[in-house]
Amino acid sequence: MKLTQTSIPDVVIIEPIVYEDERGWFMESFNEQRFQQELNSLGLAVPGSFVQDNHSCSHKHVLRGLHYQEAPHAQGKLVRVTRGSVFDVAVDIRPDSPTFGKHISVELSENNGRMLWIPEGFAHGFLALEDDTHFFYKTTRYYHRESERALCWDSSELEIEWPVVEKLLITEKDQNAPEFASQRFTSL
Repeated sequence: MKLTQTSIPDVVIIEPIVYEDERGWFMESFNEQRFQQELNSLGLAVPGSFVQDNHSCSHKHVLRGLHYQEAPHAQGKLVRVTRGSVFDVAVDIRPDSPTFGKHISVELSENNGRMLWIPEGFAHGFLALEDDTHFFYKTTRYYHRESERALCWDSSELEIEWPVVEKLLITEKDQNAPEFASQRFTSL
């Protein structure tokens, strides 16, 4: 597995090693020991164990996010796409961070096999670029409904350049999420 830091150094793109032959291919999708060693080699904090796996299926142009959970239920997420593709976004909401309010975006797809490590203290969302897109992610904390929050996906302060689509499919809750500037974020 190869880890590459993004413009927000705590967020890391992970590229697994894929072995191919006449039968097809094989890859190790997760190895906790190797993951922790690679984070350590980059000087990054190692998360606690992953406690929950989630899997969603989305139609083309479904936008989910930007979601996060408040401390003490903040979640780190290891995300990947097993079918289809997404435009994936992580926004730094750690008020004491030098990259507070900044974001990274990356395309994750079944073809490129990339994963993204998003530590606690980030809002996360994605736009499905294909029908039948399967999004799979591990979390470091359990889902806690009372701690769930959302940011407006197109807050002007965030300057996220989402792919242009004719019509987004988005929940009313996400469509009406508060603007970034109106939020009070707490330190972890």
